[in-house]
Amino acid sequence: MTQRTRYPLAVLLALCSLAPVPAWAQARVPAGAVYRVPVTGVIELGLAPFVERALREAAAAQAAAVVLDLDTPGGRIDAAERIVDAVQASAIPVYAFVNSRAFSAGALVSLAAREIYYVPAAVIGAATPVTGEGTKAPEKIVSAMRSEMRALAEARGRDPRVAEAMVDEDVAIPGVVEAGKLLTLTGQEAVRLGYGKEVAGWDALLQALDLQQAPVVTMHVNWAERLVRFFTHPAVAPLLLSLGFLGIIIELKAPGFGLPGALGAIALALFFGSHFLLGLAGLEELLLIGAGIILVGVEMFLLPGFGVAGVLGGLAIAGGFYLSFVSDMASGADYVQALGLFSLSVLVVILVAWALLRRLPRSRRFSASGIMLDQSTSREAGYLSAAVRPELIGTTGVAMTDLRPAGAARFGDERLDVVADANWINAGTRVRIVRSEGYRHVVEPVE
Repeated sequence: MTQRTRYPLAVLLALCSLAPVPAWAQARVPAGAVYRVPVTGVIELGLAPFVERALREAAAAQAAAVVLDLDTPGGRIDAAERIVDAVQASAIPVYAFVNSRAFSAGALVSLAAREIYYVPAAVIGAATPVTGEGTKAPEKIVSAMRSEMRALAEARGRDPRVAEAMVDEDVAIPGVVEAGKLLTLTGQEAVRLGYGKEVAGWDALLQALDLQQAPVVTMHVNWAERLVRFFTHPAVAPLLLSLGFLGIIIELKAPGFGLPGALGAIALALFFGSHFLLGLAGLEELLLIGAGIILVGVEMFLLPGFGVAGVLGGLAIAGGFYLSFVSDMASGADYVQALGLFSLSVLVVILVAWALLRRLPRSRRFSASGIMLDQSTSREAGYLSAAVRPELIGTTGVAMTDLRPAGAARFGDERLDVVADANWINAGTRVRIVRSEGYRHVVEPVE
């Protein structure tokens, strides 16, 4: 499957995390260095850009080798596949250093390396894809993973059956693993099967590579990559999406454009921008969301009621944001997980929006601040379009028009709109103001 096309994003995060190394920084790293790239913890999509950047910097600095320092329980298959693609495309030799464990997606990354090195207590294998609930993935996904592991093993001259047995417990290898058991190898077992070499540690690895005199550059995740990984975290992404939609909903209920709308726009920009950088969102999702917004706008401003355009627009927007949770190499488990995260975001939006729209108008604090009016207002606290003028009470003047019952009267040099208190009053009749209620002046004829 081809990887989703990426387009430049003019944001600071993109410039910081994806830009090539400046010349002044490259000059500090002598040619022939060894780049040590930690691949630790769960393999998730935020790790892939870091590895890609490390490989680009190593190539730009004319490094002698890149070593992936692995200690991982596994993670997302699509993230591991993106790292595998970067390793295979690297012009610099890439080696895997299993510094304790390389399970599941970690085993997939290891097999892409030119050679695998193990510390004495290292383990590798157990690469069966699982769903979000921890159960074995459907056969279609297992078959794809098995084929990819086999292809990587064959490309490096390793026994493909061993790679298959790490994925599928139905694969039996005499003297290695029996049917019904998933293959996990210790470092020594892997060496015996031709799946790498054993070394005592990092210094021994450099000696095995004949690079013991080479300077070592240890790569670190930069602040922009940390931010992107934070904003795409499964616990944070739904929150950003929820805050974005809530801000827009509140803004639609208030005139003008204020703080809720600005916060909502920022939250959606952080959500979509971070997912764009990781390849989760692309031009397709952006076009889908844009088309949905246009359809909703047509429904709101051009067509009466709520019909086909509004429904299609809502579905397009929801579909665009849902697809932003998954990459183009996602497995069935990833789609299920994305559906759960998106459903959680929608549920939060519905519940919070209902609570806000139901309770905020009744909030005394908001009413006292002037942000919202009470459901009903007294004459003393309510809104009046003109100032109350009690000094006019008792003033006499002349009706300029027939008062039936409203009209105009002149009081000295001032013309006022007035209302007859009882019967109609003809023009020219002398009248007296008996009540003044802001813009409403009630008069009666003078006997």
